[in-house]
Amino acid sequence: MQRDRSEPVQESINKPILLALITALVIGVVAPLVMPHLAHPSMIYHIILHIASLTIAVFLSIVSLLAYRRSTGARLLFMTLGFMALATAEFLYLLDATGMMGLFDISTLNIELPHIILLAMLAMFGLGMLKVNK
Repeated sequence: MQRDRSEPVQESINKPILLALITALVIGVVAPLVMPHLAHPSMIYHIILHIASLTIAVFLSIVSLLAYRRSTGARLLFMTLGFMALATAEFLYLLDATGMMGLFDISTLNIELPHIILLAMLAMFGLGMLKVNK
């Protein structure tokens, strides 16, 4: 059976290769932040945990962004924004764990900025789940 040539061919990105590229990129960017902490065995595991979380959040952000570009639905947009918010919060937590900067604190309310970003992430995921397709 021949394929219909009028339909565009969907280009698919190999996800394991994409994950490997993103991992290399994230490690390359954050390596200068981690280097001073290699001598602290107890702290390095905490930092590695945040690097792994940041890598997964960036990977999921890019995969959901590619999915959104293919089929522009509101659900996918909210999911993409949620994963981007998670990546932002993880980056702030990584900066805090490396001691590069403290958590941004809204002192009047005694709330840290990453908590607000995580709340926005949950709101985006919730909106994506509650969005009704017409």
